[in-house]
Amino acid sequence: MTFLIVAIKALVLIGVLLGVTAYITWVMRRGLARFQVRYGPNRVGPFGLLQPLADAIKMMFKESIEVVTADRLVYWLAPVIAFTFALAAFAAIPLGQGGWVVANLDMGVLYVFAASELAVYGIFLAGWASGSKYPLLGGMRSVAALIGYELALGLALLGPVMVVGSLNLQDIVEWQRQNGWLIWWQLPAFLVYFIAALAEMSRTPFDFAEAEQELVGGFHTEYTGMAFGVFFMAELLHWITGSALMATIFLGGWAAPFGLPEVPVLWFFLKWALFIFLVLWIWASWFRTRYDQMMRFAWGVLFPVAVVWFLVTAYFVSKGGTL
Repeated sequence: MTFLIVAIKALVLIGVLLGVTAYITWVMRRGLARFQVRYGPNRVGPFGLLQPLADAIKMMFKESIEVVTADRLVYWLAPVIAFTFALAAFAAIPLGQGGWVVANLDMGVLYVFAASELAVYGIFLAGWASGSKYPLLGGMRSVAALIGYELALGLALLGPVMVVGSLNLQDIVEWQRQNGWLIWWQLPAFLVYFIAALAEMSRTPFDFAEAEQELVGGFHTEYTGMAFGVFFMAELLHWITGSALMATIFLGGWAAPFGLPEVPVLWFFLKWALFIFLVLWIWASWFRTRYDQMMRFAWGVLFPVAVVWFLVTAYFVSKGGTL
């Protein structure tokens, strides 16, 4: 019976995430258009709301072109790997109190962290299997960057985990209900995590795995039709999951702020939407950094700051404080 309930929750969550992913494309295109003083999609349906449906139909009927030199099996398996792990990462994030989570895991933080990073294998395999130099360069960049920003990303999460004393995301939210948002206690950790998360999401200023001006399209250069669409959805899912995780760990997740009434999902959605907007704002306003600059920044700034803050947090927690 428990398995059946979890399976039903998972199917509902998958359906919701696919719908959200579709309309994130509308938000992204309309938002970028407003930032750049243009219209964006506004022809298909009122305010262009049916544009995602039109895009999906167009993608399904597009021809899938395969490079002769590609490794056929890995070429088609790569987008499935990227999409599957990007989708699975959301399972441990609580949307509300009680049963509003697919898997209430004691190691929830580690699960989301691991599932999100396994999706990088899909990107690298796509670059390697495409049989073309631009995808290969994009795939190699994604793996090298993973080594750079991932250490800072993981260390930034250790501070909140030590303060709360649990890896369970529900416990982290409950702690914030009683003590206030962790962003006030762990501001340096939040800043490190937010910057590193932009690299994990492949969003500006760290979208160098695609880098159209340098690599045509990077790892997905040789992908067309639904295979390209699956990669595109996987990227958007990283954006969705990364924003949801930041809202959960640093802004109290589903817990109502300032003593306001608690409404399931509502407060989580509003905090999640805030991070979605912040990432979009940076995307529209900032420039892409050079790849070597990002690596120097990750190792020379983010990692040392994360290590120092981890040690500071560990010292205060060992003394019985929370900073």
